[in-house]
Amino acid sequence: MKRRWLVVMLIVMAATLLAACGDKTEPSSSSNKGGNTDNKEAGGQFRIGMEGGYAPFNWTQQDDANGGIKITDNSEYAGGYDIEMAKKIAEGLGKELVVYKLEWDGLVPALQSNKIDAIIAGMSPTEKRKKTIDFSENYYTSDFVMVIKKGSKYENAKSIQDFSGAKITSQLNTTNYTVIDQIKGVKKQTAMDTFPAMRVAVEAGKIDGYVAERPEGISVAAANDKLTYVKFEQGFDTDIADTSIAVGLRKGDSNLEKINEILKGISEDNRQKIMEEAIHQQPAAQ
Repeated sequence: MKRRWLVVMLIVMAATLLAACGDKTEPSSSSNKGGNTDNKEAGGQFRIGMEGGYAPFNWTQQDDANGGIKITDNSEYAGGYDIEMAKKIAEGLGKELVVYKLEWDGLVPALQSNKIDAIIAGMSPTEKRKKTIDFSENYYTSDFVMVIKKGSKYENAKSIQDFSGAKITSQLNTTNYTVIDQIKGVKKQTAMDTFPAMRVAVEAGKIDGYVAERPEGISVAAANDKLTYVKFEQGFDTDIADTSIAVGLRKGDSNLEKINEILKGISEDNRQKIMEEAIHQQPAAQ
């Protein structure tokens, strides 16, 4: 009788112990149920999105040469000025840099849907964009130039008004496209998706030129001996937001202040050196 009672007691104690263990593990499971919208943990990753076709700011390449970073879900690697700046930010945040290659129009939606944590893609912090996302301090500032075919009648242009009557375009959904209207009598062409497409159009004579930031002009002149660029004495009337680039973040992202601190720690001389290296290293095709 005592032995039977002892067996019953042991069974009850074992059941009680198992129930207690179950109670301890359940809260930790439910505490992660809602996820983390700011992706502060996310496996220690800093996920960025870029177009991968805007050299020297960003481009795609076939290997990890010159510090290229493997693109997620892609056999290619990403390189360029944006990548080098992203490395510094990721390091400062203590996170692993992860790169996604996305269409330009898909960058903001990807950020808002939490697919990526930041846009580092040569994006200007315009007032229109600030309505939907936040931006860091600027990490590069340039000016606008006109990319043209070498030997064309526009090669010696000094003013944007010298392009009156010319067929001019720029990239789709960028501020570059709106400044074209400042050229009196310009034949504004349909905006194009990518800079490589515009380079081909200029070389083929389909357009007379396209508006871009100066690093793009330097890059295209170095990569293609049939193209050059015009730097104006009397250029476009622009806001600094139109000629600067910054890191795009979700509204209220808690990493904004830290990212700004990291960027402030990168001197202007160092930024220019990184850009010069990017121009030198960019693939010839881009």
